Amino acid sequence: MQFLDGAPPAHDLTYDDVFMVPRHSAVASRYDVDLSTADGTGATVPLVVANMTAISGKRMAETIARRGGIAVIPQDIPTGVVADVVAQVKSRHLVFDTPIELAPHQTVAEALALIPKRAHRAAVVDDRTPVGIVTEAECSEVDRFAQVGQVMRPVEVRLRADADPRVAFDALDAAHADLAVAVEADGTLAGVLTRTGALRATLYTPAVDATGGLRVAAAVGVSGDAAPKARELLDAGVDCLVVDTAHGHQDRMLETLRAVRALDPQVPVVAGNVVAADGTRALIEAGADIVKVGVGPGAMCTTRMMTGVGRPQFSAVLECAAAAHDLGRHVWADGGVRHPRDVALALAAGASSVMVGSWFASTHESPGDLMHDADGRAFKVSFGMASARAVATRTAGESAYDRARKGLYEEGISSSRMYLDPARPGVEDLVDQICSGVRSACTYAGAASLAELHERAVVGVQSTAGFTEGRPLATSWS
Repeated sequence: MQFLDGAPPAHDLTYDDVFMVPRHSAVASRYDVDLSTADGTGATVPLVVANMTAISGKRMAETIARRGGIAVIPQDIPTGVVADVVAQVKSRHLVFDTPIELAPHQTVAEALALIPKRAHRAAVVDDRTPVGIVTEAECSEVDRFAQVGQVMRPVEVRLRADADPRVAFDALDAAHADLAVAVEADGTLAGVLTRTGALRATLYTPAVDATGGLRVAAAVGVSGDAAPKARELLDAGVDCLVVDTAHGHQDRMLETLRAVRALDPQVPVVAGNVVAADGTRALIEAGADIVKVGVGPGAMCTTRMMTGVGRPQFSAVLECAAAAHDLGRHVWADGGVRHPRDVALALAAGASSVMVGSWFASTHESPGDLMHDADGRAFKVSFGMASARAVATRTAGESAYDRARKGLYEEGISSSRMYLDPARPGVEDLVDQICSGVRSACTYAGAASLAELHERAVVGVQSTAGFTEGRPLATSWS
């Protein structure tokens, strides 16, 4: 990457401060751009779901891996639960979505409680084989204690579990149906697929391990039991191990990282967070394959306002990526992305992937329950990982005194309503939006890969008015 005026400015920059200049391009189509990463994670799109309890869970991990990214299961989750999540994610179908299953005798109330947990907004009524489909439409104006077997509609499109996605799309289109049901050879339920899901299956390459299972990562903290916990996670089959703390350039992190590296993990080890070259080099020398960059840019983070510590994210990524590349390693840009342009700029600055947190909180796939405000708008509750809510969970096994003392030093937002965008309520909708933006950015830069984007990108510095000029008047970004 180079700056438009040659030398970088004397002051640090965040994503809003910069823009990318179009260059001559021989890339004919955005679909000619390869978005796969080179950092060893096996991701085919440069997106990582941040290890936040309100965002990254089993459902999110399955969905993002099916579209080529990877999710990090948070460090607060017990290792036995993480092992179960890893096993379940790896067992999921690469094309068909995991369905909500109901027996014919279950109630409409049960259906309505479960349907919002899937972006396809449906449940399959299963009686040893799929016998019907229930959506909110079938449950409308129906007694909540009625059985779903009484209100279900027939399965309109039934496919084999090995059906080609293009065949599935054509079958759904011909039937004017919104959902197909896939069955195994013995007639048992294998999964479901929407028309958009079938289309996506032809456009994305899932992130899979050597055995064909979907990839998933997990995190550990830097406490004394980090190395044993890391061993358990590696034994559970995680595809990437993240050693995570807010201040990564400290002795406890370096000691933990060396202990984790001594386990001889055969998967990439990520460590962070840092915002400068010396911190990046220290983590790499201690054993990190990938360094996580970012202090304070997250939507749920109050670190900069509480402490004055942090760094504008674009400059942090640019400096840390250069230091990592000199040592043959990589960085993840962690936080501060609010628009697809921010992801493209982070990749242009040298990040191999971009971690997304709160942006993905407002989707069906995040772990929280879907709620509605007084105006009927759907939302989920998100919270920062240093907030009172997160600290209370993390310290549940400690004494009342220790918990109360730590409660005096909480940071971050404990509860924030993250409203679902009616046009993009699922994480796959946001992945489509982000990848479309990144692909187009590559074509503007004349880049056919992320490595070429970093090599060819020309970035300029703009005023606040320059940034505002680029925003459409009627926008859904805000």
